[in-house]
Amino acid sequence: MALDEVKITQAIVERFTEKLKEALELDVAVVGAGPSGLMAAYKLAKEGFKVAIFERKLSIGGGMWGGGMMFNEIVVQEEGARLLKEIGVEARPWQEDYYTADSVETVCALGYAARKAGAMIFNLISVEDVMVRKDRVVGLVINWTAVEMGGLHVDPLAIRSKYVVESTGHELSVLHIMQKKLGVQLMTPSGKIEGEKSLWADVAETTTLENTREVFPGVFVAGMAANATFGSYRMGPIFGGMLLSGEKVAQEIAARLKK
Repeated sequence: MALDEVKITQAIVERFTEKLKEALELDVAVVGAGPSGLMAAYKLAKEGFKVAIFERKLSIGGGMWGGGMMFNEIVVQEEGARLLKEIGVEARPWQEDYYTADSVETVCALGYAARKAGAMIFNLISVEDVMVRKDRVVGLVINWTAVEMGGLHVDPLAIRSKYVVESTGHELSVLHIMQKKLGVQLMTPSGKIEGEKSLWADVAETTTLENTREVFPGVFVAGMAANATFGSYRMGPIFGGMLLSGEKVAQEIAARLKK
């Protein structure tokens, strides 16, 4: 059979349109396809909830792809190794409570696990606004990342979601939009984004979990975004806290959705 370029195009357009239509009404919209966002989406989709991830970049995985300074290995502790083993990643013991894993294998496995559980993943899409009704975020306003990068005047589209997970890492794109456009009071000591501090892995690994919580009605923070929101430290290329944060935020949202 001869290949028909127009049919190839039709197939892509039709299938993508089907997927996007399916994502217009969600249980959970995850913003950012880093380790915490992918883990959250995997856990929520595995529970049967309707989940989509929106990633502004071409690739998923966030800062995990490059390991530490482009040495594509990552470090986790025992609980992080538990989650890696759950999705089929080899986590090798090193010394004491340190395990290592191939960063490329880990990102691929997280993306595969999330997709096979039923989560939809959209790359090259940026969040440019949120929908708020009665002091609660009820959805996202999205556009192509190329529109944002090009500074083009192109109107966006809207996604309705019962909950939003901000897992954009250092960037904190959703909360910055909310502060700038809405001047909202966040559930932080100052009512604002506290900002991340410098590298302190031991503290950061613990506070990543502590800070994984709802920060505005309908909006949860996870991963590095949680520490950046609440003014804690960054942790570098150790990712157990990130993975556990994704698991925790999924558990907390799932408990609410089940009520």
